Amino acid sequence: MRHGKKFNHLGRTASHRKAMLSNMASSLILNKRISTTVAKAKELRKYVEPLITKAKNDTTHSRRVCFSYLQNKDSIKSLFGEIVEKVGDRPGGYTRIIKIGNRLGDNAEMCIIELVDFNELLLEASSSKAGSAKRTRRGRKKATAAAPQAEAVEATTTEEETKTEE
Repeated sequence: MRHGKKFNHLGRTASHRKAMLSNMASSLILNKRISTTVAKAKELRKYVEPLITKAKNDTTHSRRVCFSYLQNKDSIKSLFGEIVEKVGDRPGGYTRIIKIGNRLGDNAEMCIIELVDFNELLLEASSSKAGSAKRTRRGRKKATAAAPQAEAVEATTTEEETKTEE
């Protein structure tokens, strides 16, 4: 029976699961991105995000609590240094899971779990997208002066194309 089963045990004993999540969390903190199965990534997210939240308050106690979970001095330095620097104002949601298909050997569903503020490609895309027109539930916001001119140019080019086809 599954009474009170609050999390995925991942087919491991408690000590093995704790060691695996600790190692995966250290790798994620040091490398900013790791590839794993979807089930492990979802459990890792529940393991890492409270640690990042605790790291926002840089006290000796919070460092010791995080060290008790991670057992790696380098990852603690990185967590309290560069990671908290980037995510200090974010209210949560520090990780992103991107599904990448199935593994060839056993057809397990694979994914990449990464820290949100460390993906430069998506950060550049979102900054360029921010300049475009915003949409609301009712439709487009008021068009700028350049938009009607662009529509007029498109209309004339389509009219010219239809005349050349005839």
